[in-house]
Amino acid sequence: MAIDVDRLLARVPTGLLIGGQWRDASDNSVYEVENPATGETLATLASGTSEDARAAMDAACEVQAGWAATPARERSDILRRAFDLVQERKEEFATLMTLEMGKPLAESRGEVAYGGEFLRWFSEEAVRDYGRYAPTPEGNLRMLTVRKPVGPCLLITPWNFPLAMGTRKVAPAVAAGCTMVLKPARLTPLTSQYFAQTMLDAGLPAGVLNVVSGASASAISNPIMEDPRLRKVSFTGSTPVGKQLMAQATNNVLRTSMELGGNAPFLVFEDADIDAAVEGAMGAKMRNMGEACTAANRFLVHESVAEEFGRKFAEKIGALEVGNGLEPGTTCGPLVEKKAQESVTALVQDATERGARVLVGGKPGQGEGYFFEPTVLADVPRDARVVTEEIFGPVAPIVTFSTEDEAYELANATEYGLASYVYTQDQSRMFRASDHLEYGLMGFNAGVISNAAAPFGGVKQSGLGREGGAEGIAEYTTTQYIGIRDPYAGQ
Repeated sequence: MAIDVDRLLARVPTGLLIGGQWRDASDNSVYEVENPATGETLATLASGTSEDARAAMDAACEVQAGWAATPARERSDILRRAFDLVQERKEEFATLMTLEMGKPLAESRGEVAYGGEFLRWFSEEAVRDYGRYAPTPEGNLRMLTVRKPVGPCLLITPWNFPLAMGTRKVAPAVAAGCTMVLKPARLTPLTSQYFAQTMLDAGLPAGVLNVVSGASASAISNPIMEDPRLRKVSFTGSTPVGKQLMAQATNNVLRTSMELGGNAPFLVFEDADIDAAVEGAMGAKMRNMGEACTAANRFLVHESVAEEFGRKFAEKIGALEVGNGLEPGTTCGPLVEKKAQESVTALVQDATERGARVLVGGKPGQGEGYFFEPTVLADVPRDARVVTEEIFGPVAPIVTFSTEDEAYELANATEYGLASYVYTQDQSRMFRASDHLEYGLMGFNAGVISNAAAPFGGVKQSGLGREGGAEGIAEYTTTQYIGIRDPYAGQ
């Protein structure tokens, strides 16, 4: 159904959510959010200050004990109601994401479905957060372990998946019994603001979720990170910023979950179904215009099939319709801001200067908006920046290899270790690839693998901790051991 954009934007809260109330910034400062497809201002929001951040932390701490004591079934029911509300408002959420982030409306709808699943999944996990009971091996004690909420959390979300990254953090925190301060990305706060209101509408008590948006991330995060009452920080974003937060976290020995940068290899072996590999490559590369930490960054293709793969991939990429994500038929939207467009342009220029061939695309868009032509590059040197750096755009560089061992060596030649993809018809190679690839995620003959029921996270400088799956709620709990004298000891 068609959404009246003006009416929708009028419904999105533009203040700071502190203690259950939307309010202005303490100094009345504001900042603007723009549409990357047009450059036009979408909304003016309150820009949180350090004073506002401290107030939000106070609100979270004030209700932490009561929220932790809330029965798991009640927390579960709130999450389930939130899931239902998100589904009812799916067109509104999808339209907001397309407006502020740029992705095509069909992809935004896909994110609503994906993001909503975290609410449903953790509504079910909330009542299954088990401890255990057993005698000690010596028989002198009974061991009782209980899982307790870790406490107040700071949640920092990125701009590229504004709903899913919010639900992936908020839902397990709610399920575990933690209170939160959510700091959305400066570029895409509208979806987060609307999601927070949806949580209130679902019955989440005042103060459990607080939201402080703002133009300055450090002005908000620093005072909260310094607060001795904070127990955990969860961050999704760049590796450099993640390192800074981890360094800050050492001062108060905070629990951390870090989902950081990626440089995902997409391996196509000589026996792969090339048509299937091309379809998988489209999902792994072009979802979100390539602006995803899991996006295939390097296409490592066996030399015997590189020409066929490159030709067919370029045909698919070249058929994408670039434009405003709200327009029917658009399959590739703009990049999120001018700086992103300039970064991708520089990466492609560096590759071509080093000898790479442009099979399709290769240029920034003209006129309004921050567009870049979907691009495939062949004969890319292994030291080109487009191979060694995270692209975060619709550019696919192809590098060839000769042997299986060489493929794994190339794939691992990066400080990152988030997602990887392998295409082959050899089942035994799947296990060899799993053993050799230094990545937290691997797609086997599949280009899109994220799922709320699966643990998501990386190794090396792609971060630590896991979100989603049974592991996701554990990130928001701490284990307490109780040793009970065995009544039969010594008898």
